[in-house]
Amino acid sequence: MATPQNPRSRNPRMAELAEAIERFAPRDGVHPTAIERMGFIRASRPGEPVHVLHQPALCIIAQGSKQVMVGEDVYLYDASRHLVVSVDLPITGQVLQATPQVPYLCFRLDLDPGELADMLLQARLPAQAQRTSARGMYLGDTCPLLLDAVLRLVRLLETPEDIPALAPLAMREILYRLLKGEHGWRLNQIVTANSQAQRIARVIGWLKEHFAEPLRIEDIAREVHMSTSSLHHHFKAVTAMSPLQYQKQLRLQEARRLMLSEDVDAATAGFRVGYESPSQFSREYSRLFGAPPARDQRRLRQLQEVQLAS
Repeated sequence: MATPQNPRSRNPRMAELAEAIERFAPRDGVHPTAIERMGFIRASRPGEPVHVLHQPALCIIAQGSKQVMVGEDVYLYDASRHLVVSVDLPITGQVLQATPQVPYLCFRLDLDPGELADMLLQARLPAQAQRTSARGMYLGDTCPLLLDAVLRLVRLLETPEDIPALAPLAMREILYRLLKGEHGWRLNQIVTANSQAQRIARVIGWLKEHFAEPLRIEDIAREVHMSTSSLHHHFKAVTAMSPLQYQKQLRLQEARRLMLSEDVDAATAGFRVGYESPSQFSREYSRLFGAPPARDQRRLRQLQEVQLAS
């Protein structure tokens, strides 16, 4: 698939966003800002696939391009489209287009489901729980109205004293534009009480808290007032995977973090995240990350050393 072209030079709004990100994110990496839940990401070269649990967020690429995978779904986007994640999803992301001269630059705003629900009520936007459950990640065209609201928020970094009073207003407008947009019904579903998608969001919350425990689908289905077949159907519709596959991703990502940050061995990490069989843990780890635990950890540590030295 061809890499999309970056339209920055043709879009003054996107050029302004890219310049702001470059100013406040002068080095590669993830950069929090003075505005809570807003951050910038910069990369000066294409990267290898990165496995993370992506929280609900709006992501707008101002420069460069990226590929994101959830389950077997592939999302390819650049500055012409934005990415919205509406539930916690284990994803694999990879920066495709970036150079030291023209780095990958991305705006990210974490989304609060409670604020989305409040906006639905106050703006009197109609609930759409009757629609079938949809994927908890989507791409949308970045319209000028949404980009203007994003820029109003980003410009507040230049006047920090205005952030407490004005940042909440800009964030509310961003939420409003997302909910009013072509795909706003997807966010609407997640925060509408008793919708199937909102029940799946509750299941996801349970799995995040109890991923190391045995998975008993019947008990979870009963808790959210769904049949087991309905839970499986709607869970896969939202996450692109089964509950068991989702749990496995959470376990393996946490095990990888434990080995890298706490320097525990593979057997200990596997046991701590719920695996009883070291051989099964090694097989599933290799399948997800492309190498057995020990070799994968050596490679990650070498990458860290290179990044620290550069």
